[in-house]
Amino acid sequence: MADFLDSFPHSSSEPGFLEKFWTVMKAQACGCADALIRDLFAVNICNHPDFASALASLISTKLTDRAMSEQTLMELVTSILKEDPAITRAAASDIVATLQRDPACPDLATPFLFFKGFHALQAYRISHHLWKAGRRPLAYHFQSRVNEKFGIDIHPAARIGQRITIDHGTGIVIGETTIIEDDVSIFQNVTLGGTGKNSGQRHPIIRQGCLIGAGAKILGHLEIGAHARVGAASVVLGNVPPRATAVGNPARIVRFGDMDQDFTNYQI
Repeated sequence: MADFLDSFPHSSSEPGFLEKFWTVMKAQACGCADALIRDLFAVNICNHPDFASALASLISTKLTDRAMSEQTLMELVTSILKEDPAITRAAASDIVATLQRDPACPDLATPFLFFKGFHALQAYRISHHLWKAGRRPLAYHFQSRVNEKFGIDIHPAARIGQRITIDHGTGIVIGETTIIEDDVSIFQNVTLGGTGKNSGQRHPIIRQGCLIGAGAKILGHLEIGAHARVGAASVVLGNVPPRATAVGNPARIVRFGDMDQDFTNYQI
């Protein structure tokens, strides 16, 4: 596995990343030996000429409803991916990150087809594009459909980087002014929320490389430092330093960097 992942370019913006990603994922999908599931792989991956086409089809199939047909959604998403190819590269990098971090993920095709955290994140990327373009009712429609379909609520104005892993996903809430940098892992039932402030920056900043455990509540305009960890079910109301580990309700620092120490009285 390590040799396989090491063969990818280190950044999704490097030449050849998307082409290699698509070649490998398509080979994995089209090599499925189970006749009962083979058509699923064909319709969603093998029959498409490139990853952008497969991604547009996936999002459209997942989010169609009586107000917006699958074909209408397909045309919309396809046009957005052509206008902003960085979305497609970010989606591919999210899959590679999931394969790297999740022991339950056996290949590149599995999160694309079956992980709703990935599906919700890519639909968010489309809604964020619409939000920035001033098409806010349509962006809200995407947010609403993702919430209905997957039980994940990501405001389209939130700013989220790439190589993001949303594991399981159920119950995640990400507020309007949240900033999530690259290489972040988030587990189920996490809330990145506000504290009632009416305007301005009122949600957390999650710096690069953080891990947010299941059920954690991070509330208000605060910062979780780079490569920090927030333990499951923790309630965080203040800044967490880089590389620290915060646990509990209210959260306290139990580890700074690579040094285990007792910080029982360090409330945040």
